[in-house]
Amino acid sequence: MKYKKHIFICTNDRGKDHPRKSCGNCGGLDLRKEFVRLINKFELKGKVRANKSGCLDVCEEGPAVVIYPQGYWYLGVEKSNVSRIFKESVIGNRLIPELVAMQEELNDSK
Repeated sequence: MKYKKHIFICTNDRGKDHPRKSCGNCGGLDLRKEFVRLINKFELKGKVRANKSGCLDVCEEGPAVVIYPQGYWYLGVEKSNVSRIFKESVIGNRLIPELVAMQEELNDSK
């Protein structure tokens, strides 16, 4: 396995006139850039990958970030959350209870 972890950041962009919200319009690309910066800062290139993702079907709650292999889903992520998510969930393998998406949010989002 080439990468030990994948960070999927939704960058789906429906366009500014679309009636549904999209993560791309809510800062998804900026979040990815910050995750990439942290990967490089902590010398994890080749071990952790920050991927742009298409729609994860939770854009109404976005921007969405999913970390695998743990399967942690974070919704409504702000740039101010990225460092904490990276240090605690990517490096530390710990879930952040107050930021993680609840199952109801994942099921109800459309």
